[in-house]
Amino acid sequence: MGKDRHVERRLSTVGEKARRVASPGARLKARPRELAAHVALLDLAPDAIFARDVGRRITFWNRGAEGTYGFSEAEALGVSPGELLRTEYPIPLEEIERLVAETGGWHGDLVQHTKDGRRVVVESRWAAQYGGPGQLAGLLEVNRDITARLRSQTALLELAPDAIVGISGAGLIVLVNAQVEALFGYEREELLGEPVETLVPERFDAHASHRVRYFADPRTRPMGAGLQLFGRRRDGSEFPAEISLSSIETEDGVLAIAAVRDVSERVVAARERERLEAEAERERLQNQLHQAQRLESLGQLAGGIAHDFNNLLAVIINYAAFVAEDLERAADTEDGRRAMREDVKQISMAAERAAHLTHQLLAFARREVVQPEVIDVNRVVSDVEQLLRRTLGEHVELHSSLAADLRPVLIDSGQLEQILVNLAVNARDAMPDGGTLRIDTANVDVDEHYAASRPELIPGSHVRLRVSDTGVGMSPETVQRAFDPFFTTKPPGQGTGLGLATVYGIIQQAGGRSQIYSEPDVGTTFTVLLPATGQPRTPAERPERPPLPRGEETILVVEDEQALREVTRRILVAAGYRVIMAANGPEALALAGDHTGAIDLLLSDVVMPQMPGPQLAERLLAERPSVRVLLMSGFAQPILDAGGQLDAGMTLIEKPFSGPTLLAKVAQILERAGGG
Repeated sequence: MGKDRHVERRLSTVGEKARRVASPGARLKARPRELAAHVALLDLAPDAIFARDVGRRITFWNRGAEGTYGFSEAEALGVSPGELLRTEYPIPLEEIERLVAETGGWHGDLVQHTKDGRRVVVESRWAAQYGGPGQLAGLLEVNRDITARLRSQTALLELAPDAIVGISGAGLIVLVNAQVEALFGYEREELLGEPVETLVPERFDAHASHRVRYFADPRTRPMGAGLQLFGRRRDGSEFPAEISLSSIETEDGVLAIAAVRDVSERVVAARERERLEAEAERERLQNQLHQAQRLESLGQLAGGIAHDFNNLLAVIINYAAFVAEDLERAADTEDGRRAMREDVKQISMAAERAAHLTHQLLAFARREVVQPEVIDVNRVVSDVEQLLRRTLGEHVELHSSLAADLRPVLIDSGQLEQILVNLAVNARDAMPDGGTLRIDTANVDVDEHYAASRPELIPGSHVRLRVSDTGVGMSPETVQRAFDPFFTTKPPGQGTGLGLATVYGIIQQAGGRSQIYSEPDVGTTFTVLLPATGQPRTPAERPERPPLPRGEETILVVEDEQALREVTRRILVAAGYRVIMAANGPEALALAGDHTGAIDLLLSDVVMPQMPGPQLAERLLAERPSVRVLLMSGFAQPILDAGGQLDAGMTLIEKPFSGPTLLAKVAQILERAGGG
């Protein structure tokens, strides 16, 4: 009986508290024994279950509540749960009580504190208790500790690489992870409960209206598609952001979840890409401009060639006519023979000048065959110094300062001499009243920083050759055009404008770089940088070749120009060779097929109609593997590699050539074939 009275006493103030939680509106109508059973069941429940009267005093406290909060029943009864547990309500307590009275129940998450001060989050369900019809007698509260579950969920959020912000429908921040603290600079406690606009730059004043529209249709989507978004840090600084929105349903309503990513690096990369694209476009336009300028230079080149060659051809044609007239008039007198010799001499001189001009053009265009060798620039300067003194004249002093232990370079020594002579002639013409020409050499090391601002310059060891004069100097505009073909500041008839263009072409072909510094009335300095080489030096002295023997071999001559073909035949026949002549590749192959004897050498032009010389050589070698090949051309580009040198296995003689030059080259190849 005592136990029953105890149960009745505990339940007397609870009334209908034991109604089912799943159906808060239903009332429990039971006898005392049934109530005792329900109390026992409530004590067995793991959740914290307690009741309060209309005065907010606790009237029932189950063992689950003791386990959850640490307060005993004696400590809890008669105390307000809000005060005992220091409850943090999501909305005012009065509002919750009003909802319970009107609807019979409420549910949501509460933050409460245990006896030992721990902060716990509970999932709370409230139900109304009635003393009679429509008469509220108290509230029944069932709380489940979800702190561990939230901690697990929070741990998952902490693992996310992005800053995660949870926003309530009222626009308040209710959830943040550690990345938010790191990105925005706030402590977590500073943000919770604050308006989300705290993290938005002030100039985006429409953010609140956008947020309201999102909650009206909370779908997963990127925020501000097509717009540049920004976040605001605690210190007021801003950063470009990419934000993805999603939503979750909670007992308190919909939460918007914003995943915020700092895209500063991506924006910087995009700007860099745009800058590079803009630079590429500028470079393309500059290339177009340079192409137009090159076309203009080519026009000047063509005009200069036509002018100079017309002059040379006029000399050759007229002196040839003079020889013909002299033969008609006085071939049998001494004076007549003397006049013919003089006329022929003038023809030869004009032809030599034409050949020299051709070599200048080829050097300028980097199409001339070069024979690079490892040389000492100091030795070339010393060898050519006497020639330079005669070229400069007595009114110009020449001083040289040559560095000791100068590194070797790989260049055609004849072309290096041409560079020195051309620069010396230019310097002499710039000092009509006399002056000083200085030539100095030095070892220099080009680092990557210096080369970066000069795209054509390769970092590494170089040899510097510098030629300076004290002449009239050049204006900046003249310096810009100094290397242009046929550009000259000299009076008409005193310069072709190919001197510096030739220098430029030779240096480029050797892998070097050139630079001009000049000031009017001060002087000019030409600086040449040539890459040093680690190859051993070519011997300075070469043994003289013994006199060439006369030949008896058979040579197949292929040349589409009839006059030159005949000249070549006469030179070879006069030296004792047997000659087979053809005007083109197919004819040469046919003659070779019909010839029963040996063919020792193919002497062929490179550029011919129907079949070029290299192809003819390949076809003939397939039939006669022992044949040696000598190609001849005035324009060797078809068989030159990128460095202006012959492909392996090719031997070339340049046009125009003299008889002795041709015979020496032929003998050299045939001797090599015979092992001599």
